[in-house]
Amino acid sequence: MNKRKEFSKLNLLDRFLFDEAMEDSENMKTVLDIILGQDIPLKSAPHSEKEMRTLPDNRQVRLDVYAWDDDDTVYDTEAQKEDTKNLPKRSRFYQAVLDSNLLPPGSVDFNKLNRAFIILIMPFDPFGKGLYKYTFRMKCEECPDLVLQDDATRIFLNCHGTHPEMVSPELIELLHYMEKSTNEVAGSCTSQKIKLLHQKVCQIRSNKKMEAKFMRAWEEREIERQKAFAEGQEAGITEGKNDLLKSQVKKKLEKNYSKEQIADMLEEDVTTIEAIITELQSLAY
Repeated sequence: MNKRKEFSKLNLLDRFLFDEAMEDSENMKTVLDIILGQDIPLKSAPHSEKEMRTLPDNRQVRLDVYAWDDDDTVYDTEAQKEDTKNLPKRSRFYQAVLDSNLLPPGSVDFNKLNRAFIILIMPFDPFGKGLYKYTFRMKCEECPDLVLQDDATRIFLNCHGTHPEMVSPELIELLHYMEKSTNEVAGSCTSQKIKLLHQKVCQIRSNKKMEAKFMRAWEEREIERQKAFAEGQEAGITEGKNDLLKSQVKKKLEKNYSKEQIADMLEEDVTTIEAIITELQSLAY
């Protein structure tokens, strides 16, 4: 059985703690306020791990934390620990699925689409430019001053930025704290908002019921991993670990799991799973 990370040592970039902490409206508001540099009054409590799909048979997407503000702006905020090498297109897919669920069936007025933000927070630089914050909005190549005004914004946050002059000190403190949510890091922060956030994170980590919930979630993933291993053995895999892993991945794909979910179940790097999926797809043609 794989070693489970201690609950008390989870950081906010660990999906379980991030989801649980951000279901608290005050915590979610704190994070959005600092990232966007303005007051974001949330309409209702955020939802974690919200499943969305356009049609029953289509690829599903699980949004880490999904929230609305008083102006009906939608925020999807994701903690992304692994560099899956596909974040630009993944964020595009998130945006498409998000938009497809915002208009009621039969609606023909696309101007009613809500303003939307896709925010991904990660402990690596997705674009290699050394920025803490990369904000993308549609513009015209021929006329750069012409903004498309489709009200869609995608933000990529890098905990390891090297240009502090381009963002607020409070955002840098938040990113450092999210990667290492410790007493030491919180104590070094000047932001009172982050100190209050840390107090609530500590309350979650000291909650025995929450720890039990984390253990159940981990055990369920471990059972799935062991089940996948057993399925591979039953299939008569004899050509070593790589063939076994391919068999496990194939079975999970047939059950419509995403590559991120498969990597989590099998305790493998997402890039390894992605390479296997590519190989399996090439063999199918």
